[in-house]
Amino acid sequence: MSFSATTKNEIARIESEKKCCKLAEIAGFIRMCGTIKLSGGGKINVVLLTENPAVARHFKKLIRAYFGTNAGLVIAKTNILKKSHYYELTIDSAMNAEQILRETGILMVREGCNYISDGIYSDLIKTKCCRKAYLRGVFLGAGTISDPEKAYHLEIVCNSEILSNDVKKLVNSFGLHSKSVVRKNSHVVYLKEAEQIIDFLNILGAHGQLLDFENVRIMKEMRNKTNRINNCDSANLDKTINASARQMDNIRLIESVRGLASLPEKLQAAAELRLENPEASLIELAEMMDPPIGKSGINHRFKKLEEIAEKIRAVQS
Repeated sequence: MSFSATTKNEIARIESEKKCCKLAEIAGFIRMCGTIKLSGGGKINVVLLTENPAVARHFKKLIRAYFGTNAGLVIAKTNILKKSHYYELTIDSAMNAEQILRETGILMVREGCNYISDGIYSDLIKTKCCRKAYLRGVFLGAGTISDPEKAYHLEIVCNSEILSNDVKKLVNSFGLHSKSVVRKNSHVVYLKEAEQIIDFLNILGAHGQLLDFENVRIMKEMRNKTNRINNCDSANLDKTINASARQMDNIRLIESVRGLASLPEKLQAAAELRLENPEASLIELAEMMDPPIGKSGINHRFKKLEEIAEKIRAVQS
């Protein structure tokens, strides 16, 4: 089972205690994945689709608890080749579909005519608990979250720009920084930062998945840190080897042309120490000196040796 499906399963087990929160959650779900169908005589039916059986059961129970309506539930295949199923909740006119649409702020009246609103009905999200409940409905209806092992990405797909702006505003009312993008014919609200996604899961009440997400994030950070350290160590080792090889070339050139005895005592000591310890770092060589000196001191001596070697090369050329 995917991380997204497991997250929805956990959220679907949350039961809102307040009636206002029940209504807000139902409204969020219908807004995101509901379809309104007209039948004969102007009768209205509402169809809700989800691929998650736990979500279907949750809203069937929630609609019955709030509206006293027993929504119909059927299972159908989405595609013969995919062999997957979706769950269809149906609320027809005899089940007070029109009343449900009005209470959820979806079916409105303007100048005596009914119309379908585009955004979120503000009266449903006046309190913090109702905003959280509405977001649960929104995520259960149209949200997905990637496996944190692969990527940090959470998104909610909306069918209009007005709705996406309202959803983004609702998400950001909790101090988050969601963004939106147009993808084909959809408007997608998304979060891509691990900390932001963790906060969002906390808002939804998905605390088990939050801990799993956090554990994966910590392990990934530890692996990345280890890789950075290894890469840094490797780079430093390469740097040490290259520097040592260059210093050895300089010293051997001086030895073959002038002899190390021709060097000042300090330079001679540094040259002989490098020849004896070709793999040692500058810090290690500095500590081997008698008396020990600092890294800058030993580095200065090798620069002097390099200057002498360069003069010899200039004469030879």
